[in-house]
Amino acid sequence: MKIIVIGATGTIGSAIVKALEGRHEVIPASRKSGYRADIDDAASLSALFTTVGSFDAVVCAAGSASYKPFADLQPADFAVGFHSKFMGQVNLARLAIPHLVDGGSITLTSGVWGIEPPPNAGAISPMNAAIDGFVRAAAVELPRGLRINSVSPPLIGEPVWENGRVKVMSAADMAHAYVEVIEGSSSGAVIDTRPYAKR
Repeated sequence: MKIIVIGATGTIGSAIVKALEGRHEVIPASRKSGYRADIDDAASLSALFTTVGSFDAVVCAAGSASYKPFADLQPADFAVGFHSKFMGQVNLARLAIPHLVDGGSITLTSGVWGIEPPPNAGAISPMNAAIDGFVRAAAVELPRGLRINSVSPPLIGEPVWENGRVKVMSAADMAHAYVEVIEGSSSGAVIDTRPYAKR
């Protein structure tokens, strides 16, 4: 398959690229290198998809949101996550559809803070939940057998376990969830990466 990975130079994105290479043709895209794309800029996404031509799958591992105490949050903090993490990925999905082959796949990134928020996630949690809701709704209407799913990771880093559950997991382990959803048949699913964590 020909797979575009947006956010390919980031921690999660680079792990996804590594997991897919050798199995598929990977098109790495980011604001900094490779094919240039910024999910905050719909025109750059449209240009990327036009340049690449038809493809089998697109994965997004990009998007910004504010992280600060609830008492400090201002409307602008919510606007950052809405414009970037949420609408950036909605626009990515929208603009990818005409370029995807029949049965192609869109994979977005939300996060477990959408359902299990820690302190300081007041502006991030609703964006993660919104992405998951969008994926469930869009899956009902996609044409040509296209699929859309979201992957919901926890924090990334050296693994940390608490009460038998992982709170922080490696990007390499997380990437296996992305590979499975891209190569699988699900649509409208929200994939929790935590079961992929290795002790």
